Amino acid sequence: MRKPGEGGSRFLYDSFDAAAARIEANERVAEERWSALEWRLGQIDAVLERLEKRIWLGVYGVAAFLLAQMAEAVIQAATK
Repeated sequence: MRKPGEGGSRFLYDSFDAAAARIEANERVAEERWSALEWRLGQIDAVLERLEKRIWLGVYGVAAFLLAQMAEAVIQAATK
């Protein structure tokens, strides 16, 4: 058998570090999960912004309706 350094494939002499490979794989999985989580949170944030705009539109609509009713009551009281 050859000694290390005499030639041949390095894979015959270098041991495979399974723990390091497992850690690297777990780190890659964690990075992918994190990026997917960030993307999903961005989607949720966009949905919440649209919902907030709709709620404010409803609030302004109710306020405009109440002001119109109040103006109508004032006009009717002034004409009597």
